[in-house]
Amino acid sequence: MDEEILKKFRKAGEISGRARDYGIRMIAEGVKYVEVAEAVEEYIYDHGADLAFPVNIAVNHVAAHYTPTSKDRKRFQYGDVVKLDVGAHIDGCIGDTAATVEVGSSAWGLLIDSSRTALRQVLSIMRPGISLGRIGAEVEKTITSYGFRPIVNLTGHSIDVYKLHGGYSIPNYDNHNPLRIKKGMIIAIEPFATSGIGSVSSQGSSNIYRFLKIKKGLKPDYLQKAREIEEARKGLPFSSRWFMKKIGGDERVLRRLVLKGVLYSYPILVEEKGGIVAQWEHTVYVTDDGVDVLTGREV
Repeated sequence: MDEEILKKFRKAGEISGRARDYGIRMIAEGVKYVEVAEAVEEYIYDHGADLAFPVNIAVNHVAAHYTPTSKDRKRFQYGDVVKLDVGAHIDGCIGDTAATVEVGSSAWGLLIDSSRTALRQVLSIMRPGISLGRIGAEVEKTITSYGFRPIVNLTGHSIDVYKLHGGYSIPNYDNHNPLRIKKGMIIAIEPFATSGIGSVSSQGSSNIYRFLKIKKGLKPDYLQKAREIEEARKGLPFSSRWFMKKIGGDERVLRRLVLKGVLYSYPILVEEKGGIVAQWEHTVYVTDDGVDVLTGREV
């Protein structure tokens, strides 16, 4: 990998990790979701990076793809299991990281530890030549040893410049995939553990969007908004909060662009049987004989 590109990945990873830690420290009973999301996003901006995606805040049975709107009134409650997923980028070089915290209680400590330990185990065995199935087997073995299940239809992923999902999906169970990790890759490893059945399904709108393509027949004002989104995000996800601050307009514009096929609206992903979900994630650079963790220390 080009040294300048790698330097940007390292910087983005460092900022992502510090922003994650900052957000985790904010999570407490009575605090609004949106306060944490906006504070973490401002931290990323203030430290010289841009958002790779909106700050995701997934609570209890919600596994992924939720970010609050500007008017969101949800507050953290005692006993909540909160996943904070954070991503920063510099010129498309992305750091992606997540951590889980329980609000005020410790009922789900083993579940949280199962995901965190699975991440540590993968980091210890990851190297060029290891198969994706072998990585998934390590996650599955670790999580099931705690008495929980990995979520089989959520994965880690390779990362390319301006591509959050670069082509490789890193499984959380042994899918026997023989495809092998290569030196120089940027990989996000993110074990999801649950007390449920180990599968997620879609439920409602997440307030997270991604530009797809310009469509013919758009009214001039919608066309202008679409082009501004395309130029600013270059395919990376965004929220209505970002849209209102950076582009201008309300959620009706976004809904219209979704209906026209200009934008994709991500669904909220929830554990199918209502199981509690934990997640830990680091972005790594694959070296000659292991990995460099780019997204800082674990919380």
